[in-house]
Amino acid sequence: MMERPAELPQVIAPAPVKLRRTPLQFFLRTVVCLLPLLWGWSLIAPWLAQPVSTMAHMALEFWASGWVQSVHKTLSLVEVQTRLAVPMAGGMGDIVVDANPARYAYGLPVLWALLLAAGGAQRVRKLIGGSLLLLPTQAFSLTMDLLKQMAMAMPGGTKALGINQWQLEGIGLAYQLGVLVVPTLVPVLLWLWLDQAYARRLLLK
Repeated sequence: MMERPAELPQVIAPAPVKLRRTPLQFFLRTVVCLLPLLWGWSLIAPWLAQPVSTMAHMALEFWASGWVQSVHKTLSLVEVQTRLAVPMAGGMGDIVVDANPARYAYGLPVLWALLLAAGGAQRVRKLIGGSLLLLPTQAFSLTMDLLKQMAMAMPGGTKALGINQWQLEGIGLAYQLGVLVVPTLVPVLLWLWLDQAYARRLLLK
């Protein structure tokens, strides 16, 4: 009678270990992504900023129609012909202010670098959605830049501008936020919202 061969013990392969990306690794990946994105963005920024120019134009005509006479837009400039008159040699002249619409739009490559460094699914949807959500904040920065220039160029203070002191101070505060805070902070906050699960795994133990 033949003996049955002894059964070989089953070897269970260990489950693959998922390496947890550290904040430092994520930061380095973001920098690597950001450098070429900034270069590419600098080449096409004037075209990408055209929706920002249009939104700022609409905001000026809605909120500051008493100051704004006309708005002229080009690829690299938004020029506002105002109704604010100042004395000049030989008579009165209207104040004209301008700003580059791409000046406050550098948050786009920052957001894209964060999203690409995080990786994962639905990247294309998040890249497109995040880009659209950034437009109103960029238009806010551009609008407040132009309003601040109008307010500063008009001699006579609040009386000549036809506004109250608190409104003038509000323009100054909004300008500071639009220049110093919004362009840099909003892309990061937007990434944290779009990649909530990944950000929790990365930042929280």
